[in-house]
Amino acid sequence: MTISLVTGGNRGIGLEVCRQLAAHGHEVLLGARSAEAAERAAAAAGATPVQLDVTSAADVERLAAQVGRLDVLVNNAAHTYDTWQRASNADLGVVRDTAETNLYGPWRLTQALLPALRRSRHPRIVNVSSEAASLTNMGGGTPAYTASKVALNALTRMLAAELRADGVLVNAVCPGWVATDMGGPGGRPVAEGATGVVWAATLPDDGPTGGFFRDGRPLPW
Repeated sequence: MTISLVTGGNRGIGLEVCRQLAAHGHEVLLGARSAEAAERAAAAAGATPVQLDVTSAADVERLAAQVGRLDVLVNNAAHTYDTWQRASNADLGVVRDTAETNLYGPWRLTQALLPALRRSRHPRIVNVSSEAASLTNMGGGTPAYTASKVALNALTRMLAAELRADGVLVNAVCPGWVATDMGGPGGRPVAEGATGVVWAATLPDDGPTGGFFRDGRPLPW
């Protein structure tokens, strides 16, 4: 049985990723900050609820002590799409708070779960990013969100290089503009956005690592 953990799994893209991985036959651990939210969502997705605030060292340490083996880690939890800010006058408190969830959360969790991932025969790490983090086409706006996702992309590259010898495939995936609470109305269906994340979570052993993708196709860094 393939064991997968999805953070921020109680709604939006995370919930749909849980559903799709469960449909692939995975045992899915659905992480959410609230135990009640995790339980409700897990019941709908065919998953196991896990109370997990990725900014909480205690939550992360508790989970790491409970997980013997992990095959797939999907770092999906994120917040603060700060459309009201510009880099030239951004509230740096908001920037720091955003980084706690969008960067340090995945970093902390990955470090804690590496022993469990190394026990897997086919370990995968998927960092849910955004094309907003592409330096190639970057403009202004959403500075807290964008900077945190740029840093997450950098972490993806470093981890992919460091863990290549262990067979851990590490990739960043942009789900596209998706109609979720964060993305707002008008985006693509959630199921379409989640499919690219699931693609990266289920790559074969000779699949890519250290890449940035949407819908299975490379994006410019």
